[in-house]
Amino acid sequence: MRYRYAVSLSLIVLASPFVFSAEGPETVAVIGTGDMGNSLGPKLADIGYRVIYGSRDPSTERVQNLVKNTAPTAKATTQKEAAQSADIVLLAVPWPAMEQVAQNLGDLDGKIVIDVSFPFEQGPDGYPQSSVETSSAEMIQAWNPGAKVVKWSLPTAYYIDEPEKLGGRPSNLIAADDRKSKETVARIADAIGQDPFDAGPLRMSRAVEAQVLLFMVPLYQRRIAHWESMTIRSSYWSCFWEDDWSSAVVDAGNLAKFPEHDQALEDCSKYPADR
Repeated sequence: MRYRYAVSLSLIVLASPFVFSAEGPETVAVIGTGDMGNSLGPKLADIGYRVIYGSRDPSTERVQNLVKNTAPTAKATTQKEAAQSADIVLLAVPWPAMEQVAQNLGDLDGKIVIDVSFPFEQGPDGYPQSSVETSSAEMIQAWNPGAKVVKWSLPTAYYIDEPEKLGGRPSNLIAADDRKSKETVARIADAIGQDPFDAGPLRMSRAVEAQVLLFMVPLYQRRIAHWESMTIRSSYWSCFWEDDWSSAVVDAGNLAKFPEHDQALEDCSKYPADR
C-alpha cells in the first residue's frame, strides 16, 4: 500500500462562540436543572449567552438558587415556555423522561436543539446497554422534524465542572446533519473548555451513544482505572487518503469547521510502505 499526501490543509480558527444581534445575545433554553443542566447553564452565561432554564417546577428554591448563581439576566420558567423563548434549546433531561419532554416543547422549527442525553440501562449481567433502537438524537429529530438537532457527547458533568481532572480538555463528539448548527455547538464546546470533534451526520449518534456505554463499563465493574478519549491533531490517517480501500464521504470538501483541527499533515515517510 502506498501513501500519498493531500495537497494542503489550513489551521481553522472559529469566530466568537456566540452571536450578537440588535436585540442582544442569543438565548439558550436549558431544559432540565439536574446535574448536567446546572453545570452547563452557568458556563453558557459566562461565555455570553442569555440563559433561561426550563423546569417542571421553576419556583423551587433549588431552581431559583441556580438562576441566581447563573447570571443577573438568567431566569426560570416552564420547559415549553423556555424552549419557545430561545434560539437554542439544550436538552439536559435524562431518559426515560426525555421521551415525554422532547415531544411537548411546542414548535421547534428552525431552532438548534442540542441533545446531551444517553438512553441506557443496565442489562441482566449488569453491563450497560442502550434502551432505544436507534439513538436519542434521531428520535428527538423525528419528533421535531423542523428542528436542527445536534448530538453533543458529554458523558458526565465533571467534564464541565472539573476538566482538569482529565489532564486536559475533554474531547467531545458532535454529530448533526446541519453544518452551521454543528459549528455553533463546536464553538460553544470550545469556549467552555471542551475539545469538540466532528462525528459526522446525525445518524452517527448511534456510535456516539455506544461509546458512552463503553465509558460506563469501568464504573459498573467497580474498577479504579478509567479511560477517556482524546483528539489527535495530526495522525497517519492522512497517509491513506488516496488509497483504494476507502472512498471519501460526500461532504469531504465542505466539512464543518472545528476549532484547532487539522493543523498539519502527517509525515508519511516514517511509516512502512506497506502495512
